[in-house]
Amino acid sequence: MTALLTETQRENQDTRLIPLSALQHYAFCPRQCALIHNEQAWAENYLTAQGKALHERVDSDEPETCKGVRFEWTVHVLADKLGISGILDLVEVDTKTGRLKPVEYKRGKPKPDPGDEIQLCAQGLCLEEMTGQTVSEGALWYMQTRHRVPVVFSDGLRPLQ
Repeated sequence: MTALLTETQRENQDTRLIPLSALQHYAFCPRQCALIHNEQAWAENYLTAQGKALHERVDSDEPETCKGVRFEWTVHVLADKLGISGILDLVEVDTKTGRLKPVEYKRGKPKPDPGDEIQLCAQGLCLEEMTGQTVSEGALWYMQTRHRVPVVFSDGLRPLQ
């Protein structure tokens, strides 16, 4: 799974592709999205440093298997048809059925806006385009609450298609 994209494909990714994280940023605040992704205006603070540390802990090149689920970390994906690409924190693969489930790690807690769910669903859409499999759900894991939130990829979350 980690090798969905070759090193050459990753290096040659079209810069016109929208990063998956930009979808979350845009849903939260279009201005913030433009500052980060268009103007490259990014200021580290203790919150972003915590988020970076969380992602460094989950980034691993070695898959693991436990209780019928293979855990693939740091999975590079893209969906040419949708114009999006990014790196998934984790993809859980059911070893019996092959079903894929993206899991996104977040520093904080669940938010009232749908940005996290939109980003996660876009990850599922990338997996669908790359594998030809339907990806019907994912999960968000929040560090602050240490809680995993299941997310069904409903028609309301799939407007990119």
